[in-house]
Amino acid sequence: MKHRAGNVIRLAVPLRALTQRFAFLLLIFAAFGMMLLGKAENVMMERLRAGVVDVVAPILDIASHPAATVSDWIENVRQLVDLRGENQRLRAQNAQLLKWQAAARNLAAENVAFKKLLRFAPQPRSQYATARVIAASGGVFVRSVLVNAGKRDGLAKGQAVITGDGLAGRVVSVGAGSARVLLITDLNSRIPVLFEGSRRRAILAGDNSDTPRLVFLKRRGRITPGERILTSGHGGVFPPGIPIGVVSSVHDGGNRVLPFVRDDLLEFVRIVDFHPASPEHEQATAPAAPAAAVAPVAPVAPANKTKKAPAP
Repeated sequence: MKHRAGNVIRLAVPLRALTQRFAFLLLIFAAFGMMLLGKAENVMMERLRAGVVDVVAPILDIASHPAATVSDWIENVRQLVDLRGENQRLRAQNAQLLKWQAAARNLAAENVAFKKLLRFAPQPRSQYATARVIAASGGVFVRSVLVNAGKRDGLAKGQAVITGDGLAGRVVSVGAGSARVLLITDLNSRIPVLFEGSRRRAILAGDNSDTPRLVFLKRRGRITPGERILTSGHGGVFPPGIPIGVVSSVHDGGNRVLPFVRDDLLEFVRIVDFHPASPEHEQATAPAAPAAAVAPVAPVAPANKTKKAPAP
């Protein structure tokens, strides 16, 4: 028995050394053979792959639960920390807004009292029409868009076009069911504006860039970047007080304004029907005076004509 065991050990040692020497080569041949088998027997390999996945999937599912639970718990803790900080910021903003609300109410009451004292003539009411942008020029030398509203919707040439952010442009041509809007960044756009803080006046001139220029601006005073620019209402085209943008750069070559409305994000716009008050307009819209009572005139009898006596 011992002799037979010794013989088996003596035979196993060379076989083990041979296996270790050619193990890498055998693995290469095995992988190559499995690749050939996979190419030749697609159905069989798909079944084998599906079987392996079916066996391994429950194990992976069980192993993934603890990791997912820990990840969800960490995410919840992080969200709670963020919510606490956001809650504090919102409380501070709410307190600040309440102060501004009280100040705004006081100013509004004072404004009403001053207008009554000065017999201020109010601005005429504006009418609005909402339209959707259906096409853009897309050119380098033209900045305009096409909207799906026209004369039948009350649009007219020269009306202001705004969005929720501010002024977008003005209507330059109107059809029955469409209109073209010239944007404030176009080369042909000229808009009377004023600075919100200093109340200085200027002209906003487009030059087909994303930041139009401020021209005809007097040198008195200092321009600070970030100051808001509004429409002045001069010329009777645009209603006063429409926000346009903020001063983005100040230099000798020209002061630039960054508009609130982005040309590439225009989707829905509102067209303002603004008619400034004028004597002709008031006279045309004034009700007609009642006609004075006129006494009835007796009909005038026709003059008696001399009748000729009949001849004897």
